[in-house]
Amino acid sequence: MPHDTALAELASFLGDRLARSKPEREAHGRSETWFPETPPDAVAYPETSAEVSRIISTCARLGCPVTAWGTGTSLEGHALAVRGGVSLDMSRMNRVLAIRAEDMQAIVQPGLTREALNSDLRATGLMFSVDPGADASLGGMAATRASGTTSVRYGTMRDNVMGLEVVLADGRVIRTGSGARKSSAGYDLTGLFVGSEGTLGIITELTLKLHGQPEAISAAVCAFDDFEAAVRTVIATIQMGIPMARIEFVDETGAAVFNAANGTDLPEKPHLMVEFHGSELSAAEDAKRFGEIVAEMGGAHFDWATTTEDRNRLWKMRHGAYPACLAFRPGSMGLVTDICVPISRLAEAVRETRADIAESGLTGPIIGHVGDGNFHSVLLIERDNAAELKAAKALAHRMAERALRLGGTITGEHGVGMGKKDLMEMEHGAAWEVMARIKRALDPDGILNPGKVVEVSQ
Repeated sequence: MPHDTALAELASFLGDRLARSKPEREAHGRSETWFPETPPDAVAYPETSAEVSRIISTCARLGCPVTAWGTGTSLEGHALAVRGGVSLDMSRMNRVLAIRAEDMQAIVQPGLTREALNSDLRATGLMFSVDPGADASLGGMAATRASGTTSVRYGTMRDNVMGLEVVLADGRVIRTGSGARKSSAGYDLTGLFVGSEGTLGIITELTLKLHGQPEAISAAVCAFDDFEAAVRTVIATIQMGIPMARIEFVDETGAAVFNAANGTDLPEKPHLMVEFHGSELSAAEDAKRFGEIVAEMGGAHFDWATTTEDRNRLWKMRHGAYPACLAFRPGSMGLVTDICVPISRLAEAVRETRADIAESGLTGPIIGHVGDGNFHSVLLIERDNAAELKAAKALAHRMAERALRLGGTITGEHGVGMGKKDLMEMEHGAAWEVMARIKRALDPDGILNPGKVVEVSQ
């Protein structure tokens, strides 16, 4: 194998924490979506930043690619070792290093998942807000600049990562940002690495912003006769300044998917799923004002989730949308789209996308974080059906073109990976080459997650 020398040197200090068995390699060669299996040559399990630095230094010296692995829940093939080498599994670096309750900050290792962090925070009255649905690793969430259902109120990973420790491609360890709420000291290196998908450096520590746990939560689901009325409701709610914690959209196919997976009886119509956080008084007032807007827009079948158990069921249903979609067409795999447009163009984007899906003949429920102007269609493809995969890719490409025409972006939260790399020039033009220059400056030998985000000729 081309990287045997590097792997032998890594094994000399990692011992059995460098795994080369077929099951381990295969487990790190699969993605959540349509990408073919791509096993690495080996899987390394570091336990400290110093070990990550030594692994990277060794691989840099011997020309061995390194691709970071969190929990493997990304949707654009980010963590696949497409050029072989080492899959750097961060799952053993999973500790909470410090909770600074007075500063509303936590310092964590990258392999810690968001649910584990919130479990540790439960007694403090604080929470980490970013909720992509999957119990993803915090390092992976930072690397992909993840967001999710709560971003309309609390922001994305971009807004909630205050500082990082990063191992560069030559093994150097640097720190970015600080515990201060603001700084004008030089370039924003934290912002550079958040969203870089492991192509510029490996995140080994994060300083995260925390938020207070709300005193009261109210949640509801309501149906509309048409999706334009649902979108107008979202826009009106935002314009009135009602502080939503979550507001999600599901089209009629999505409602049918939820019913099939959860035994619910939602009308097969477009729905909004909403949640408000605040004091008992403010949450109730926000919910009342939202209800008035829904009634004005013709919404019906308003169902309040009045208990914690009801709310948990509601959001478990929403977070389980992807496996529910796959189950809706047994034996299928998913190509997940992810466009984001200005909220004023959202109805237009959804309307054109629905017509495009219908004309394609594919099944593609639409589900989205409409408060952010971000929505997804899960295009369900028969496995090993090359014609359907080709049609789905063409449809996803048209959706990306539509997003750009309407002033938006090809990806609101899932990132680029290799799935959207061929769309980057269309969005960024000459700026994509600037990104490639940054990549060459920080990783001149191209060992960090090669084949992702940018096109770099060595």
